[in-house]
Amino acid sequence: MDKAVKSVKKEYISRHVMEPGPLADRKLSGTWKDYVTVTKVGIILGNLLTVLTGMWLAAGGFVGFSQLSLALILLTLLGTALIIASGTCLNNFIDRDIDQKMLRTKNRALAEGRLDPKNVLIMGYILAVLGTVLLLFVNWVATMMALIGLFFYVVVYTMWLKRTHHLNTVVGGVAGAMPPVIGWTAVTGSLDPGAWVFFAFMFVWQPPHFLALAMRRCEDYRAAGIPMLPVVKGFGVTKQQIVLWVAALIPTSLYLYLVTNVGWSYVWLALVLGLAWLALALAGFYIKKDILWARINFVYSLAYLSLMCIGIMLSTI
Repeated sequence: MDKAVKSVKKEYISRHVMEPGPLADRKLSGTWKDYVTVTKVGIILGNLLTVLTGMWLAAGGFVGFSQLSLALILLTLLGTALIIASGTCLNNFIDRDIDQKMLRTKNRALAEGRLDPKNVLIMGYILAVLGTVLLLFVNWVATMMALIGLFFYVVVYTMWLKRTHHLNTVVGGVAGAMPPVIGWTAVTGSLDPGAWVFFAFMFVWQPPHFLALAMRRCEDYRAAGIPMLPVVKGFGVTKQQIVLWVAALIPTSLYLYLVTNVGWSYVWLALVLGLAWLALALAGFYIKKDILWARINFVYSLAYLSLMCIGIMLSTI
C-alpha cells in the first residue's frame, strides 16, 4: 500500500509540480530578449494600430486628432501597451504546460524552462499596475475598458474557455475588441455609439481570423488537448463558421458610416475588402488543400484589418 501511495504521489509531483518535459529539468538561461518575447511585441503593435484608429475616429479625423495633446496620445498608447503586455505575460505563465506540446510554441522561453515562471508572473502583475496607473491619467472609462479586456483575455479565455470549450475564440474576442474602444474613450471619456460599433466590428473580425489559425495549427491543438473548433467539429464546420462570420463582418463594417464621419472612400474600401474575403472564404468549399487555404485566409485577415484602419484614417483627413 505504501509503495502504491508513493507511486501515485511521485506521478502527481512529476506532472503538476516538476512539470513534464523541459520544465522538469529547466536551466534558467534566459536573457532580456526572452523577457521581451513573453510580451509578444507583434501583438502589441497590431493592437496599438486599432487604439490609434479609435482615437483618430473619436476626435473626428485628422483635424481633431492633431489638436489632442501629445501627453494624452502617449499615455493612452503606452498604458494600453503595458496592459496588453501584462496579458501576454500571464498567458505565457498559465499556458507553459500546453505550450510544450505544440510545435508552434514549444520553443517559447517558459516552455523550454529558460525563464523562472514566478518572474514572468510578477512581471505580468507589475505591467498591469503600471498600465493602469498611466491610463488613470487619461480617464477612468478608458482604464476600465482596458481592465475588462485584460480580465477577458487572462481569466475568461486563457484560464477557462481555452481548455474547456470550442467557443473560446468567440468569447475571448471581447478582449481583442477592446483596444479601439480604449482609444475612443480616451478621447471622449464616454461610450458613444461609434465606440460600440467599432467594438462590434473588431469582435466580428476575430473569429474568422483565429479559426483560420486554428485550422493551420489543428494538430498542435489536438496534441495539447485544446478543444478548438477544427479539433472538435472538423474542418467542414469551421469553414462554415468562417463564411458566416465574414458575411456578418461586411454590414458591421459599413455601419461605421452611419455613426461616425468616415467618408465614401471608406465605404467602398469596406465593400471591396469584405466581398473579397467572403469570396476567399467560400472558395474553401472547393479548394482541397485546407491548410493552404487557411493560411491564405489568416494572412488576408491581417491585411484586411490593417487596410481598414488605414482607410478609416484616410477617409477622415
